[in-house]
Amino acid sequence: MTDAATRYARAQAQRAHPLTSSFAAAQRFDLDPFQIAGCHALEDGRSVLVAAPTGAGKTIVGEFAIHLAMLTSGEKAFYTTPMKALSNQKFRELQQVYGESEVGLLTGDTNINGSARVVVMTTEVLRNMLYADSPALRGLRYVVMDEVHYLADRFRGAVWEEIIIHLPADVRLISLSATVSNAEEFGDWLDTVRGDTEVIVSESRPVPLEQHVLVRGDLLPLFDDRAGAATPRVNNELMRLRSGGSARPDSQPQRARGGHGAGQRRAPRNGHRPGHATRLERIDRPHVVQVLERANLLPAIFFIFSRAGCEGAVQQVRRSGLRLTTREEQDEIRRVIDERTHTLREEDLQVLGYWEWRGNLERGVAAHHAGLLPAFKEVVEELFRRKLVKVVFATETLALGINMPARTVVLEKLEKFNGEARVAITSGEYTQLTGRAGRRGIDVEGHAVIQWTDSLDPQAVAALASRRTYPLNSSFRPTYNMAVNLIDQFGRERAREILESSFAQFQADRAVVGLAREVKDAEESLAGYVTAMTCDRGDFVEYAQLRSDLSDLEKLHRADRTAPIRLREQRQHEIQSLRTRMQRHPCHTCPDREAHARWGERHAKLHRRVEKTRRQIQARTGTVARVFDRVVDVLVALDYVRIDAAGAATLTPAGATMKRIYGERDLLVAESLRQNLWTSLDAPGLAALACCLVYEPRRDDGGAGEHGLPRGPFRSALDATQQLWARLDDLEQDHRLPGTAAVSVGLATAMHSWARGASLDRVLDEADLPAGDFVRWAKQTIDLLDQLSLVAAAPLAGTARAALEAVRRGIVVYGSL
Repeated sequence: MTDAATRYARAQAQRAHPLTSSFAAAQRFDLDPFQIAGCHALEDGRSVLVAAPTGAGKTIVGEFAIHLAMLTSGEKAFYTTPMKALSNQKFRELQQVYGESEVGLLTGDTNINGSARVVVMTTEVLRNMLYADSPALRGLRYVVMDEVHYLADRFRGAVWEEIIIHLPADVRLISLSATVSNAEEFGDWLDTVRGDTEVIVSESRPVPLEQHVLVRGDLLPLFDDRAGAATPRVNNELMRLRSGGSARPDSQPQRARGGHGAGQRRAPRNGHRPGHATRLERIDRPHVVQVLERANLLPAIFFIFSRAGCEGAVQQVRRSGLRLTTREEQDEIRRVIDERTHTLREEDLQVLGYWEWRGNLERGVAAHHAGLLPAFKEVVEELFRRKLVKVVFATETLALGINMPARTVVLEKLEKFNGEARVAITSGEYTQLTGRAGRRGIDVEGHAVIQWTDSLDPQAVAALASRRTYPLNSSFRPTYNMAVNLIDQFGRERAREILESSFAQFQADRAVVGLAREVKDAEESLAGYVTAMTCDRGDFVEYAQLRSDLSDLEKLHRADRTAPIRLREQRQHEIQSLRTRMQRHPCHTCPDREAHARWGERHAKLHRRVEKTRRQIQARTGTVARVFDRVVDVLVALDYVRIDAAGAATLTPAGATMKRIYGERDLLVAESLRQNLWTSLDAPGLAALACCLVYEPRRDDGGAGEHGLPRGPFRSALDATQQLWARLDDLEQDHRLPGTAAVSVGLATAMHSWARGASLDRVLDEADLPAGDFVRWAKQTIDLLDQLSLVAAAPLAGTARAALEAVRRGIVVYGSL
């Protein structure tokens, strides 16, 4: 295309989409084609699914939706994320754009300006708002679902589908996903349940990624880009090393290039060329850091698949004496630390390892994992983004959405422990991890570095690096809370049809979703037909049914002339009876009878078609709806739901209470409340018991077990709760439902002590957990206590509020917005 043609096309696009053009002009970077396409779709009034690599800039499309909402008075936009850390980060970013008065934050334990026009929230908060028909939903025009591929998460994924299904039809949905291999399938489902949805898929990284293998001190390219082949070939030198041979004496392997183009330093030799297998042992981490520093490849993230490994790596660098910061940078690091951690109490500093952590940061090195105190993690993230911390050793959780791009990503191993065995990482995981490499607007290219081991297969690494297979599979399953909310809002049959619209069912049988939508649309038409044939003299639906039955029987009688005489006489008698009933019906003498009848015929014809479609749906897989039926059967057995003679389902008072109980153990919590199992507990005891209901021990968690558990009312309440769980588990198994894991007491003693005001030192010793883990479980305990304070009867509701306040202190609130 000529320059003139390009200018003409751009001018045409600006005229067609002026809002996109003005928004794009205000950005720091020129928008990529996929970003522009997403903005155009929104400006045209469509929903959009954007699937693109990590760091490609998907969120710009979500930000444009917020921009559109802010242009129209009275409109709102919600921005949802899967994690509180992401919500906090996005909250701060949007505040900088729109001001503090226009942006709110809702994350369960944080409520800031919740009535603002732009509200950032976790997905669970929005799901709860939808079920409660919150007034905050009024005026909602756009919902951004960041990291929507979390829909595949087996514990929380159902929340995403619930939101997508239940959002009002006039809300535009902006779904932002990592690159998935079935984006079109997911987009088809969105189009089915949400209406006009444009699917935009981009495979392009904004910053190209160079792949390397670190062999001792040499950074060798994974692919041989000198081969000239259309498909990159694995570097021959790596293949010779794999086979146990040595590199050719005259070979000159390509070295890693730094991030700023010409004039950059190259990776040093750092020893002899690797030749024999005995000389290919791994170099230590400080040495790796030095290799990257000399090659101008810092800042870097080292992904290590264990928390202990991350902390050990930091200690290795510290013991080596390596320092990556200047004096000016150290001063700035200290200033940020002081600003962000000034609320820490002096007596807690030593317990938290504060001084050592601070010293490591001043060296430019840090760990990042879920066991770290949230306030500490936030400091690490900020310092890394500001290029003050040069090396972070992190677990894979860092790859999930936090905005921490690096110049280089290092993978020490290509396998991890999945809870049962060591397994190779998938190509999707590899893509997610290495997607952190390359900072837009800073780096010309990003770098992925794999450390050589004797078992490394270069061909397998190349396959990981080349494939982009990350399928998005639904993890949706009906829960008790979901069931009572759906029954209350829609009734049992309509609830089943809604569940037939889930992505889970869509993947099981794509045709069912289309059929369910036909039924929904047809039901709206049937309601309109009923209105059109309304007669002031009587029930015209009843009259129309008589006419229809009479017509059908007369046709059958005329067609079946060979039937036995007795059968024909019986039919004749039925025909006469129907004709008499019809003539005596009040609507028969209506002057508008035939006009009404035409609507009645349409109603009957459509009703038959709907019934046929319903039978088709029932004959299909219907797996999700069948699970829903089993859930309802359990609820009926426990008197949360009642079924009347006509088969209609209604909630009992207990069912109404369960509507506001969210979590994995919703049934156990609701039954415990109904049976008054916790009324004798004081605030610390209730906090400890609530912790038992949310705590899920990791494989490497310590936990105190049953040793040291509080006595008296707590033990009685715990025993009763465990016995109740066993009975519910039996009931669920009888109904072929999976149930929940047994109540876990591993953190009860520590939570009880914490709620009684014990020192941090003592509590972490009792918990045998890192501070960050304790804080995470404390916040989940707070969430359950908050629910209890709202749904329980007095005096338990007051005890729950007191327990909540007792837990929400000290490190539990450090770093919270």
